Amino acid sequence: MFQGLGCSPIKAVRELGSERRETVRSISGVGVRALRGPFPSTRGPGRTHLWCTSYRAHVPMGDVAKDLTAGTVGGAAQLIVGHPFDTIKVKLQSQPTPLPGQLPKYAGAMDAVKQTIAAEGLGGLYKGMGAPLATVAAFNAVLFTVRGQLESLLRTEPGSRLSIKQQIVCGAGAGVAVSFLACPTELIKCRLQAQSALADLSSSGGGVKYGGPMDVAKHVLRSEGGMIGLFKGLVPTFAREIPGNAAMFGVYEGVKQLIAGGQDTSQLGRGSMVLAGGLAGASFWCMVYPTDVVKSVIQVDDYKNPKFSGSVDAFKKILKSEGVKGLYKGFGPAMARSVPANAACFLAYEVTRSSLG
Repeated sequence: MFQGLGCSPIKAVRELGSERRETVRSISGVGVRALRGPFPSTRGPGRTHLWCTSYRAHVPMGDVAKDLTAGTVGGAAQLIVGHPFDTIKVKLQSQPTPLPGQLPKYAGAMDAVKQTIAAEGLGGLYKGMGAPLATVAAFNAVLFTVRGQLESLLRTEPGSRLSIKQQIVCGAGAGVAVSFLACPTELIKCRLQAQSALADLSSSGGGVKYGGPMDVAKHVLRSEGGMIGLFKGLVPTFAREIPGNAAMFGVYEGVKQLIAGGQDTSQLGRGSMVLAGGLAGASFWCMVYPTDVVKSVIQVDDYKNPKFSGSVDAFKKILKSEGVKGLYKGFGPAMARSVPANAACFLAYEVTRSSLG
């Protein structure tokens, strides 16, 4: 009955009468062309013959590939919008504690911006962007893909909407996965962003100077314990990414459902996505900011003469020397960055994901 099997898509020919009609259908994602009418090759009424056609079938793009693509675009948008704010945040976090009677290197966020531009030009605000730019595809692809796969696991049936609690679980799971990418990337970025402030620790101002992301990576691999050195600060990275992403995705879904008046958020406009994304980003930093401060000071700490023996020790020493205020150094720039950067990220993700079908 079947001829020419082993090639796809296929052509189905059926003898139904004297009229010849042509239709195109889709079966299990494979295009099928059915030609109906009397043909010399048919073997009698009711017989169907299949063989290869010369046209290509349309196979829908898989969900994983869609999340990978959309996550990459969203991450690029987030990085471009938010990196200058992140640079100022890290400079404020990592500046040396002033001696009694001395003023800090930066009086605040605006002073840090002015000094950075005066000393390094506008490019100084984008210093260290090479490392996250090189890994933004992998980072956001993992974040959104793991979240998407966890959503699939938690759905009771295909296409069903998840509750806010389930979105929180998906965000936490995605946070575990991205921590392994975030830690070495953040270490390189923080070293580059903070080196001008840390140079003041030496009398000559000649602290370790890095020529770029690869220079940082080579120095760490050569002088700071090899590959393990790149994962310095992994514990506080976990402590930031897991609860932070749980809060972010939970708030994002919660705000969308609040605006939509229910679980179906498919009809929301771009303005609603921007609002939800901005608030989601703000929730991330409100949840975990002190942990981010601890991570930053550990990752820029001197390898040979460290100030801190670990995350808990760093937390205690910051609290003792600077009080609670010390755990929120750079909070202003972080919040100023999180709203537009995450709004751009989620909007770019949603628009790209929707355009992919």
